[in-house]
Amino acid sequence: MGDRRDDEPIVFEAAVPIVRIFDVPKAHEFYLGFLGFAVDWEHRYGDNSPLYTQISRSGLRLHLSEHAGDATPGGNMCVYMKGIRAFQRELIGKDYRYMRPGLEDQDGRLEVEVIDPFGNRIRFMELMKDV
Repeated sequence: MGDRRDDEPIVFEAAVPIVRIFDVPKAHEFYLGFLGFAVDWEHRYGDNSPLYTQISRSGLRLHLSEHAGDATPGGNMCVYMKGIRAFQRELIGKDYRYMRPGLEDQDGRLEVEVIDPFGNRIRFMELMKDV
């Protein structure tokens, strides 16, 4: 099967979720303004074509897509991280008019959940002990 040798390790790189968006200014307000991501690159097939873009922050990459077949609106993802208390304070400090996420203690892990303007949920999680 393929060219892989039995003594070669299998290594998976980071997964990059594709998130369905419907309005670029709203997506930028949420992902860039509120969550603090930066645009890595953008792609359109033409001037009036849907946007496909990569954003990132601190090693986390997401693809945002206006293309109908790329993802289903209302998705849910978990992002494991360190520094969740500081992240939650940062989000609250931005005084984003649509969301003020709390910090939840879920039996050994801390969670901050946000919901984008398109119904997609991101649960940021920090493991506080071996779960």
